[in-house]
Amino acid sequence: MNTVRAEPAATSSTPVTPDARSSVQLAMELLGGRRVLHRQVASDEDAHDLVMRGIPAEAMAKLFAGVLTLGSDLVLAAIGVSERSFARRKAAPKTRLPVNESERLWRFAEILAHATRVFGSQAEAEQWLDRPAIGLDHRKPIALLRTHPGARLVSDYLTRIEHGVYT
Repeated sequence: MNTVRAEPAATSSTPVTPDARSSVQLAMELLGGRRVLHRQVASDEDAHDLVMRGIPAEAMAKLFAGVLTLGSDLVLAAIGVSERSFARRKAAPKTRLPVNESERLWRFAEILAHATRVFGSQAEAEQWLDRPAIGLDHRKPIALLRTHPGARLVSDYLTRIEHGVYT
């Protein structure tokens, strides 16, 4: 008989309730908020416009500064940026990222935000991203984030966990 191990249950013990805010709002906060992004991002349409304009490079540094447990090498691989490129981005924070890099950065922030909502804290979300997941063929979710189809698999799986469907 096969035993299916459930993913960690979402918790509600955090003082700030991430699920009270949308993934878009949480992603915006992870990237430095309005101060860094120079605009309010309240919807997918706003996120699209931001990505098309190019996210300010400073947002990448803000995201890295806010990551709690994931190694920078994992995050860089997930967004498809080399250490050298990241160093250049940090040195020129006011420049705008190319659209493809902006899209990958936004996608990572939004998936991390979604996982934070599902698991109740960013620390739990990051731990989940770095563990093999049954519903993802025992792949680590973070390893799938580099491509749009992989990120969609992770997002869909998070939605299933949110609704109690783990496999």
